[in-house]
This record gives sequence, C-alpha cells and structure tokens, in this order.
Amino acid sequence: MRERAVVHLNVAHFAVSVERVVDPRLCGRPVILAPQGAARAVVHDMSPEAYQAGVRKGMLLSRASRVCRDADLVTPHPERYERAMVDFLRRALPYTPLVEAVDRAGHLFLDLSGTSRLFGPAPDVAWRLRKEVRDRLGLDPIWSLAPNKLVAKVASRLVKPTGEYMVDPGEEEAFLRPLPLNLLPGLERTELLVLRDLNLKRVGQVAALSLDQVQVVVGSGAGAARLHEAARGIDRAPVLPAGQGPPRVHEALTFAEDRASPAAVEGGLYRLVEKVGRTLRDRGLVARRVGLTLDYADGARLVRSAVCADGTANDLRLFALAQKALTRAWTRRVRLRHLRLTGDRLTYPPCQLELFPEEGPAQRRRENQIVSALDTIRDRFGTAAVQMGRTLPLGAA
Repeated sequence: MRERAVVHLNVAHFAVSVERVVDPRLCGRPVILAPQGAARAVVHDMSPEAYQAGVRKGMLLSRASRVCRDADLVTPHPERYERAMVDFLRRALPYTPLVEAVDRAGHLFLDLSGTSRLFGPAPDVAWRLRKEVRDRLGLDPIWSLAPNKLVAKVASRLVKPTGEYMVDPGEEEAFLRPLPLNLLPGLERTELLVLRDLNLKRVGQVAALSLDQVQVVVGSGAGAARLHEAARGIDRAPVLPAGQGPPRVHEALTFAEDRASPAAVEGGLYRLVEKVGRTLRDRGLVARRVGLTLDYADGARLVRSAVCADGTANDLRLFALAQKALTRAWTRRVRLRHLRLTGDRLTYPPCQLELFPEEGPAQRRRENQIVSALDTIRDRFGTAAVQMGRTLPLGAA
C-alpha cells in the first residue's frame, strides 16, 4: 500500500494576519478583533501578543480591553478574510487536486501522495508553498507533514505560531504518546474531564487501554472507537478535493424580532428539523450528528452538537437531538439573530436491528409511520397542510 503524505498548512491567527497585511502598522503590536459599539461584543480573534497577555476568543471585549490595555482594537472584515482564504487555496491547487479547506480560518490539508515525480519530495513542496504564500500574500503559514490528517494537525499545533514538523510513517503512535490529551482533535471538554478524573492526561495512557476499557471510560458509542484509534495515530479520513466539504444537510433561520422568545426559537428549530429530515429521507440517508450554530446580536457565535450512534432521519428523533444541542448552546442572556441546523456524518440506515434497543420496535415503527404520513399529506396538499403546534405563530392556534 502506498504511503500517504499529508501536509497541514496553518496561518496562525489568520484574521489578524490578514489585517496586518492591509495595515502594516499593526505588526508587532497587540491586536484585538471585535465588533465596535456593541454593548456585549466578544473577541473574534487576537494577535499572539494579545494572547500572551491573556486575551482569548469569545472573551467579552470589555474584559479583553482591561486585560490588554495597549491593544489596538480592529473591526472584523469577514469578506476580507474570505478573499484571503480563496487566494491561499489557489496557491495550493497546482500541486494536488486534494486540497481541503477545513474552515475559513487559514487551515489547509494537502494530500501529496504519489506526486513526488512531478514536484519532488513532499517536504520540498511544503517549503516551496510556504515561501510562495509568504512572498505573494504576505502570510506566513506553519506546516507539518504526516501520514494522516490527525497526526499532521497535532504536529502543527506543536510548532504554532511559526515553524514546521515532520512525522515519518510508522512513528505516529510514538509521536503522540507523550503529548497531553487536549492536543488530540475531536475530543470534547466533557470527555477530557472524565479522562482527567481517572488521571488519564497523556495520549500514551489512553493508547495503552483496550477498546473495552475505553468504552468503560467514555461510553460504548462511536466516540470510544474514535478515541481508541486516535490515541494510536490512526486516521482513515481522506483529504477531500477542493470545494468538496464533508457531506451534510443544513437549514438556517434569521429572527426578525428584537427578542426571540423560547417558544419562537423552539418553533423555528422544529421547522428547520422538518426541512433537514425531509431532505435526508428523500436522499435515503440518516444523520448521526446534529449540529446547531447560534449567532447572538453582539457577534458571539456558539456551536454545539448531539450524536445519535445509529443515525436517524425521523423528525421526532432529530428534534430531540436538536433540543439537546440548543440547551448546550443557548446559555447567554443576549438576543439571538441567527439559527443554523446541520445534519452530518451521513450514512445509510443500519440494515441490522439492535440486539438490545432502548425503545421497543413498535414505538419506532409508530414514529416512522407518523412522519411518513406527514410526508404523504404534504406532498399532496402542500407543506402548510399539516403542521406541528410548536411551529405555529403565537396566538394562531
């Protein structure tokens, strides 16, 4: 089997780096990016100097200004960062079609497997690309090289904000063994707390456990198998072609009212669930994770998710997952502006029944019949022909 060569490029503090290209006077000074004029504005990004002073993303601007009093305050320009990200991606595309923009904040994965005859060894390509980005765009990305995305991501975290790191094939587990667990991508805070309570603080300590032991610690869901493999440096996720993100379905809603009531938010959420669920059923797929993005009026954004191990496309079950995510995300006494629901980790419905199901098959069959009947009515008479009570405007019932 051909050895993989995955490069991770990361422009640290991407938004601040772009602002410094536009205004070189910001170079070397502490910089805080946050909306100006909002009473409860939060930090969008900060420079390494501000970070060293104690400023963090999501911190209230009023507090960040006290923590770092000599910082320059800059209003974020999302469209500027979007253009810079497109230029960054464009520089990488000549070397491989497998260029994945993980987010819009200066992260790229490149799969350079099998390209050495065209462009030379993978480290040479990474050096060349870094130099080109630095000379042409004014940005200075760090880079790492590893046999998979997970190890490359961890390696780049070790040299942030500047530098490079290479992990040879076969050295993945040895490389990860002494590192703290919080460097592993994908681990949530609750999982880290459980592991810490058991004095499991290093990746090597988890790698020494069997899968059964990991399941005892974090549960028997898919997260246990993922953690068991990640601790050993195993990651089978491919680098996706440019422009192709992970398969997902999503719907969004903007609140027009100055203050969205809990009933209005819940009703809007259920409408989004119905749209996502119908798309999944039309495509014959189920979602194993429901994600919720809440945008507050002061510019803060919270993202939370809930997981269903076997996946579902049933509106009732999707809504239960969405409510869990909403409870975790809606924690601030600031009005909501925008709500976005995403169903991802898509797969085909499981063809094998559970040995010990949490609910009886009769209950699941009834739920599926209800949703199927609703689909049939709406197909014939329109989407508004039958509605759940919680989706109706207040006072309309």
